[in-house]
Amino acid sequence: MLEPIASEKLFYTPLLRFRLPDHEALDEALLAEGERLRGDGPGVNKSNRGGWHSEGNLFDNPADPIQTLREAAVLSVMEAVRSVTAKVDPERLEMKLFAWMNMNPTGGFNAPHTHPGAHWSGVYYVRQPKVESGNSGMIEFLDPRSDLPAWRILQSRAFRPKRKIRPEAGEIVLFPSYLVHWVYPNEAGGERVTIAFNATLRKGAGSESESEDDD
Repeated sequence: MLEPIASEKLFYTPLLRFRLPDHEALDEALLAEGERLRGDGPGVNKSNRGGWHSEGNLFDNPADPIQTLREAAVLSVMEAVRSVTAKVDPERLEMKLFAWMNMNPTGGFNAPHTHPGAHWSGVYYVRQPKVESGNSGMIEFLDPRSDLPAWRILQSRAFRPKRKIRPEAGEIVLFPSYLVHWVYPNEAGGERVTIAFNATLRKGAGSESESEDDD
């Protein structure tokens, strides 16, 4: 008889999703602020193709809806830290956030990319047009590991080469910044509007040094 001793999750990649309660009023306010910002400038070109990408750090904007979302982003990152370790108190970490708004019209998408230098990256869905079928509205993540094709025989999600989801308005999707991801072209009639952010962490002043060894 085989006696199980242990089971570990080695080198796994966390993907977390959160929903903001009663988000509809916040979404409308964010859309209004986004339209104002888009009217002030053409934006910048990053991974966006055919859409508008805001300039600078959106979380520096003092508008109430932006700051409300910033608070939610902070809470989501803190919860993510707690989900992967009990050795670090996220309350004692310093967190630097950088955010921007994406407005993708029909045909607009975001090319595959990562967010170098950050720890966590997140996306808040302000508006997600409904579709009956297809990949519109999907965000896809690519497995950073190599040499996985042979593992497809097990039909296990843990060894799939990619994972795509279609979040709804009011959701925050959070993932490690090293994870390659992209957004499928918008096939709907209305714009898809998201606010993305990066979170970079460092030890707070006076925090105790902690070993990087998990053993």
